[in-house]
Amino acid sequence: MPVELRPATEHDADAIAVIWEAGWRDGHLGHVPAELAALRTPETFKARTTERIAQTTVAEVGGRVAGFVMVVGDEVEQVYVDAGHRGSGVAGILLAAAERQVADAGHPTAWLAVIPGNARARRFYERRGWVDDGGFGYEAAHAGGSVTVPCRRYLKEVP
Repeated sequence: MPVELRPATEHDADAIAVIWEAGWRDGHLGHVPAELAALRTPETFKARTTERIAQTTVAEVGGRVAGFVMVVGDEVEQVYVDAGHRGSGVAGILLAAAERQVADAGHPTAWLAVIPGNARARRFYERRGWVDDGGFGYEAAHAGGSVTVPCRRYLKEVP
């Protein structure tokens, strides 16, 4: 089935939050501070999704949200695909759209953060030309402040 990209709307928030939470847990549990894992609840994913709809692009397959990407400035902040669509090419289509958004906003380079233990994500980005630029502490925001999460910074020049 073809993949259709479009800006997210408030009607997509529930589907995005479910995909985000499931994907986040798959890639992050056991690799992030326990404090952050405890703070990431279904309610927080829904709230964060609602706040970020304007920065979100969804991929639809068969009329259903199959994945999404959030872009903030030059950062590709979130890329998640429903488990049933992993390996189908949806993630690559979303990432390419995010790269175009960063370039269209006038940034020569896009960046994103990856948890070191998320080997699947790291391989995915590297296959698409992203380069590991080294470690840094990513400030993961939550209602009471933030938690510093050790990450790898990936970069890609965007045309």
